[in-house]
Amino acid sequence: MPSLKENLINVVRPDIRNIKVNQIRAVDTEFRKIDGLLRLTLGEPDFNQPEFVKQAMIDSIKRNESHYSTARGSESFRKSATDFLKRNYGLDYDPETEILTTVGSTEAIFSALSTILKAGDQLLVPSPAYPLYGQLAHINDAEVVYIPTNDSDFVLTPEKLQKAIDDHPKAVGLVLTYPNNPTGVEYSEQQLKNLADIIKKTDLFVFSDEIYSTLNYVGKHTSIAGYLPEQTVVLNGVSKSHAMTGARVGFVAAPKELISQIVKIHQFAITAASDTSMAGAAAALSPAGDKSNEKMRQTYLKRRNYLIPEFEKLGFKVAAPDGAFYLFLKIPADRDQDDLAFARELAYKAKVGLIPGSCFGQGGEGYLRLSYAASDENLQEAVKRLTEYLA
Repeated sequence: MPSLKENLINVVRPDIRNIKVNQIRAVDTEFRKIDGLLRLTLGEPDFNQPEFVKQAMIDSIKRNESHYSTARGSESFRKSATDFLKRNYGLDYDPETEILTTVGSTEAIFSALSTILKAGDQLLVPSPAYPLYGQLAHINDAEVVYIPTNDSDFVLTPEKLQKAIDDHPKAVGLVLTYPNNPTGVEYSEQQLKNLADIIKKTDLFVFSDEIYSTLNYVGKHTSIAGYLPEQTVVLNGVSKSHAMTGARVGFVAAPKELISQIVKIHQFAITAASDTSMAGAAAALSPAGDKSNEKMRQTYLKRRNYLIPEFEKLGFKVAAPDGAFYLFLKIPADRDQDDLAFARELAYKAKVGLIPGSCFGQGGEGYLRLSYAASDENLQEAVKRLTEYLA
């Protein structure tokens, strides 16, 4: 096994060396070593991808689609993506010039942020938030500015946004994730319109992460791109909606002038997405995919409605989970408020694995995130174990 030559590690960029590994993954890696643990840690759907999606991928293999696709992705997937956005959210994009296919929504976020952020820029991120945004700002020599929302029901209010803009004149972008990871909070049509009224007076980009858009329990999902198309970068994919995390297909929708720039970062990092994965994803974003997604959504909704009163009985306060498949649980006042320590206590003693809220930045301290993308049996057993332990 080779060892790096002494001092060569010092050649690596210091800001990269100082980046922490994904803390969600680090906690999950620690907990998965515990014998008998019920892991409710990762946002990994417990469903398998639909049969018609599998067949589309098989057909792609039989057609020998194993060569380079174009950098922007297959024509069929880009057309499916635009049809999906139009059919479900009333958004109009040109599949030829305004859609970029990426290797998962993670790469969509990476390529979009890396295209825009530069040294000295600031990125506004309502928190708690998925940690990727802040780390990508750091990688691009920009500063992440967290806007805590734990005192406003985890919703970014117009007042908070305006203050953040006034206080941070170097801000070039705002991240919005809805439904949110980790809180499950969704934004209403009026809330988004109020934010758009402020943003349109600025030159901010809005990075609208809508990967959980189809898993919405409080009505029809609305995209801020409907109010602010000229400033919005829509980020989406099929991982969460169609249980295709391993297929790694996402997409960016934005004005053509911006897509033509993002594709430069994408093609040098990725070259192109997999033909076979794109064939499956194109099927997933079809009207047939909407029907299969609805079955998953109903199952998640049933689980959410089961879990909320059970955890309230245990003394946890639950953020309003309007979508996605997470509960963000405020640790009871009579328990250890060090969320990492308490998560470890529950993992090692109650054998239930949850993610500490501090992994999601400011405003997440004193919370735990539970993923209910798990079987009904496992969720019921987790409630049983926690009830017995906390009693």
